[in-house]
Amino acid sequence: MQTIILSIHIILAISLVVLILVQHGKGADAGAAFGSGASSTVFGAGGSATFLTKITTVIALSFFLTSLSLAYFGSKTLPVNDSLIEKTNQSQTNTKDLP
Repeated sequence: MQTIILSIHIILAISLVVLILVQHGKGADAGAAFGSGASSTVFGAGGSATFLTKITTVIALSFFLTSLSLAYFGSKTLPVNDSLIEKTNQSQTNTKDLP
């Protein structure tokens, strides 16, 4: 389960970075030179800003939820095998007796 959530988390992180880099800043007049001004008609009258903002919000919330779930799974402590610790201590005391 943790591996699946980690895979989703990585995909969300990459897509979040890409979506943030694609969006226009408030003073992004240079972006229109690369054809981004014509793409606003594809997303409707509101333009691509609201569409990309909504998608970025959903992905950011999903990223936050996967972060919390990974933190929850990571905080679970695994049971400590006391016999392994005892064997390690015994082997260390045995090596001290060697010449």
